[in-house]
Amino acid sequence: MLEIRNLYCGYGGGDVIRNISLKARRGEILCIAGPNGCGKTTLLKAIAHILGYRGSISVDSREVSSFGRKALARKIAVMGQGQEIYFPFTVADTVALGRYAHSEKNIPSLSQKDRALIAEALEKLGLSGVKDRMINELSGGQLQRVFLARTLVQDPELILLDEPTNHLDLKYQVELLRGLTDWVRENNRTVIAVLHDLNLSRSFADSMALMRDGELAAEGTPGAVLDRETLKSVYGMDVHSFMLQSFSAWRAETALPAGTEQDYRHA
Repeated sequence: MLEIRNLYCGYGGGDVIRNISLKARRGEILCIAGPNGCGKTTLLKAIAHILGYRGSISVDSREVSSFGRKALARKIAVMGQGQEIYFPFTVADTVALGRYAHSEKNIPSLSQKDRALIAEALEKLGLSGVKDRMINELSGGQLQRVFLARTLVQDPELILLDEPTNHLDLKYQVELLRGLTDWVRENNRTVIAVLHDLNLSRSFADSMALMRDGELAAEGTPGAVLDRETLKSVYGMDVHSFMLQSFSAWRAETALPAGTEQDYRHA
C-alpha cells in the first residue's frame, strides 16, 4: 500500500531523515517508535507530503508528490500532535470537516452517507453525548477523540497518527487502538502510528519500525524489533530489565495464572 525508498528530508536544507526505506501493507498497523527527536514526526510529514523530500514515497504505486491536495486527502489522513482550535465549532461540525475531501463543492453539503459516517464515528469514540458541545469546552482527552473521529470520517486508505493516545487515560488508549484495529481489518486499510509506549506497540502493531538519529535501527515484527540489545542501543538503557522489574511489582500484588511470567520473559 505504501512504499518508501531511500528517503531524505528535513528542514532548512538539513536532513532529519536519512536513507529510510520502509513498506506498509494493507490490513495492518505499523507502529513507529524511537527516542524524542529521532525523526518520527518528520517521517509522517514527508509521507503526507507536508514536507518536501528526496527519494520516493508511493501510495498504490503512485508517487505522493503527484497527487493534488484533495486527491491526496482521499488517500491519506493525518492526525498530528497538539492540534490547535482555530474556530469554536461543535463536536459534530468538527467531525464533519473530514468529509470535505469527498465533496466536489467548495462549500459542501452533507449527504445521507456523510451523516451516517459521522454518526458512526461519534458513537464508536464515545462522543455522541457531547456532539452539540463546542470543542473549546472539551477536555484534552475528549478533544483528541474528536480529531480522531474527523480523521476516520475522511475515510482514507492510509491514516497517519502522531501520538494518538496523548491526553487519553488507559481505558481510552486501549479502546482507541482496538477501534483502529477493527477499522483496519474491516476495511482492509492501513494505519501508521507513532507511539512512545512500547507495551501498546507490542500489543497492537502488526509490524514495527524503530528509529534512531533519523535512520532505521530495526524493522519487522514487534518481537523482532523489540530485541533487548537493539532497544538498549536505541534508548541508552536496558528497557527489558525495566519492563521485567515493573512486571514483578505487579506480580507481587496479583495472583497471575501459572506460566504468565515465563510467557512474558519468552516474549
